[in-house]
Amino acid sequence: MNTRMRCVTTAGAASVLLVSLTACGGVLPGGSSDSSAPVRKGNDVKIGLLLPEKETARYEKFDRPIIERQVDELTDGKGKFVYANADQDADLQNDQVQKMIDEKVDTLIVDAVDAKTIAASVKKAKDAGIHVIAYDRLAEGPVDAYVGFDNELVGQTQGKELVAALGDKASKSTKVVMINGSPTDPNAAQYKESARAELENRVTVAESYDTVGWKPKNAKANMERAISAIGASNIAGVYSANDGMAAGVIEALKAAGVTKMPPITGQDAELAAVRRILTGDQYMSVYKPYPDEAATAAEMAVRAAQGRDIEFEALATSRVDSPTNKQIHTASISVVALTRKNIKQTVVKDKIFTVKEICAGGYAQPCADAGLK
Repeated sequence: MNTRMRCVTTAGAASVLLVSLTACGGVLPGGSSDSSAPVRKGNDVKIGLLLPEKETARYEKFDRPIIERQVDELTDGKGKFVYANADQDADLQNDQVQKMIDEKVDTLIVDAVDAKTIAASVKKAKDAGIHVIAYDRLAEGPVDAYVGFDNELVGQTQGKELVAALGDKASKSTKVVMINGSPTDPNAAQYKESARAELENRVTVAESYDTVGWKPKNAKANMERAISAIGASNIAGVYSANDGMAAGVIEALKAAGVTKMPPITGQDAELAAVRRILTGDQYMSVYKPYPDEAATAAEMAVRAAQGRDIEFEALATSRVDSPTNKQIHTASISVVALTRKNIKQTVVKDKIFTVKEICAGGYAQPCADAGLK
């Protein structure tokens, strides 16, 4: 894709405004500066979405429906949406890419199970004339763009919050455990590296484990190994890369007789995690505004399919390198720490969950104690 001068815009807002071609003074793909000039396609585009798994609640609850709705709205109901979930099976996802090629989608949004093994399939899609947008995880291969959260900031936020929770207890004699994400997910490596940079000069990382498939049961098994190696009473805090794994960590600690949990981090602001934060079982999560990420990816996919390059590029003003490609157009979306103090200002304000939903099922008192009404 050609590099052009472009208007400044903020990528990642759910209600992102379309860039005015006239205001930008840009040139459409056909070479005309007339904003009424025809583009390659109208609203009759076909957008494919491949998500990696269902263990993480966000994918089916937020990402898929938001992207589907945005595609429909951006194409006045004329666009088609095709979807598949790989259930953590990289080979299945490669087959799904081939099916998307056979379906002749115009743009494919793919959240890779395995960022490396998807590369050949990405090339096949590109060779078939399909635009490919890496979503949430930076897939290898010739992707046109990447839409994701600021992964380094996620890890930094988790590490800083864990140190802050330890307070005066933070010292080089303080032992913490790191329960990291899947080794096939490039995001997990960034989270781990950034979090460790925040932790290692303040505490001792006594045990660190990568967790296959981000599965809570695997995180529980890793935590059981840490407890055997260190002793439950000697674990001052736990870095858990996401909320689902935090649940496994907590199960292991409770099974070991721990009644008051040490500070435990998370990510994704899942409903169960918000409730655990209210009860004190989990210290924090990272709130990632999924509507922003999903809406941005959907708009980029539609604009790429339509050949509206200026609007596409205006949504992805940053650049990032993957192991196989350089200077990939990127929309990087920021995150915020979610603690007991700001539940109302984050997930409630953004209508991820209602107060009634959070406080149902016996959580009325913890909600009241936190001033959540």
